[in-house]
Amino acid sequence: MSRRTAPMLTRPHALLPVPWPAFFVMLLACVVPPLLAFNLSPSATLFNQLAALAGWGSVLILLAGAAPRLRPSAALVAMLMLALAPMVSHFWTGLPLSLALSNTALLGGATLLLMAGEGASPGARLAWFEILCWGLLLAGLLSVVVSVVQVFVPQWADGTVIARSGVPGRAVGNMRQPNHLASLLMWSCVAAVYLVEAGTRRLPLGRVWVLGLPAVLAALIFAVVLSGSRTGVIGVLILAIWGALDRRMLRASRLALLATPVMLGLCWGGVALWSASSGHALGVESRLAEGAGSPARLAILANSWALLKHNPLWGVGWGEFNLAWTFSEFAQRPVAFFDHCHNLPMQLAVELGLPVSLTILGLLSWSLWRAFCLSTQASDVGLAVMRRCAFMLVLMIGLHSLLEYPLWYAYFLLPTAFAFGLALGDDDEPQVTAVATPSSAGVALAPLLGLGGMVLALGVVFAVWDYHRVVVIYAPGANAAPLAERISLGQRSVFFSTQADYAAATSLESGPEALAAARRSGHQLIDARLMMAWAKSLHAVGDDDKARYVVDRLREFHNASAAGFLGECEVPELTSLQLFQCQAGPQTLDWRALR
Repeated sequence: MSRRTAPMLTRPHALLPVPWPAFFVMLLACVVPPLLAFNLSPSATLFNQLAALAGWGSVLILLAGAAPRLRPSAALVAMLMLALAPMVSHFWTGLPLSLALSNTALLGGATLLLMAGEGASPGARLAWFEILCWGLLLAGLLSVVVSVVQVFVPQWADGTVIARSGVPGRAVGNMRQPNHLASLLMWSCVAAVYLVEAGTRRLPLGRVWVLGLPAVLAALIFAVVLSGSRTGVIGVLILAIWGALDRRMLRASRLALLATPVMLGLCWGGVALWSASSGHALGVESRLAEGAGSPARLAILANSWALLKHNPLWGVGWGEFNLAWTFSEFAQRPVAFFDHCHNLPMQLAVELGLPVSLTILGLLSWSLWRAFCLSTQASDVGLAVMRRCAFMLVLMIGLHSLLEYPLWYAYFLLPTAFAFGLALGDDDEPQVTAVATPSSAGVALAPLLGLGGMVLALGVVFAVWDYHRVVVIYAPGANAAPLAERISLGQRSVFFSTQADYAAATSLESGPEALAAARRSGHQLIDARLMMAWAKSLHAVGDDDKARYVVDRLREFHNASAAGFLGECEVPELTSLQLFQCQAGPQTLDWRALR
């Protein structure tokens, strides 16, 4: 904070004490999900998401006493609308119940965290936000270590403690996604700034903290360079803009943020020199050389716009983008299989239609603007810093959502909802404590938060057991039952039945049973293998028009794994057989006919 603005601020609210168990639980909720490398097929990040749900469910239980009353807001209305969307899609479009339930649990948890953040007293919000920042900073610094191992000593990555990078010479973190790694690192930068700002004003010898900020930011930005994430580069520029515009920040903090582009350049130059001198190729070089645009991303946005024009009012249904896009005819489509638009506003518009999506986006945009205004108008020194940093956390992930879909992952959505709530809360007098007590807990909201937290935490325990009914399909043990029996057991899974349906569709004999499984699995993710199996099953039941239509869409992807199936049409010995995949399909067919 500069000397000129100091007189404008009042004496800060007291930061309420948080018991060590609460501190420990919040740290686990922030640190474990993005750092968990252990996984079991078929999902590489399921345990990360379950860890986030369990951790933040436990946080909700402890937050019950910090949110004494419900505060209706535009953001809350938007989140409630989103939380209802999966079940509406289940009854309207046939979205499998397993997908609807898992989506509802995730969005419901986010809604409760938003409510808890908004309803907490100022002192409690300060306390919980500080713990959140410690957790994010620790997660970021540990991810720096993971990134260094993945790039410089990849043989140390065992896949259990440190994930192996799928792109040699590029860091992906333990979330196995370089853009996710970059977003976590940007959050860590914001958390570091808050801890320095808050600690400098409150702790003895606090100004010593400022000296460590440039070093911390440089380490985090170094990992961004190793990730090769263009989203991360944009995030660094946003940090510099923040430093340039926020005149209420300490001068040393502003200078550190303004120096982040220089840190980026120096880190990039150093890594490039190391690569040239050592002869080790870096994946980041080719990635950043592609520039800011991506032809595949532009193409998927163009396809999404075409889908929206055909379904402007009600959309295609929550969770149905992949199905609608895959089985709609496009003259130019990306050859990769996409299950998201890679743009949050477009995703909501395509799936929910313009009236609903614009309402939700309008409510969220208004709430974000209100959070910004509150962050600039707060006169309390502690709340002013907290509000601005919470706003920056939401802004960072919001901008990332214009290029990716991070908020579909629990380890990003749940902290975002909580930070958003903290940024939107009122500046009332603080309550007695930051955790539940009979005197401070609210009559209406506290029981809801506690119950919701217990449902999430216990639901995760059930989900781990439930998931193993599917794991045995893809990774059977020595004494595993026959495949058909394992598939049948997996199809009875509450949350993961579509994973078993994929196995049924692609491994069982083509026919009615495999076709029904393909239709259910197609609501989650469609690839070339599933499309071939789908077409074969349609042919087996005598529906050749639909089978050929699926094949026509398969050809648009130019996928190598389908070369043998489609290449049969070029074999002279097979021409006389008049294979169904070699004949032209119907000119037009609505994608809904394949559900």
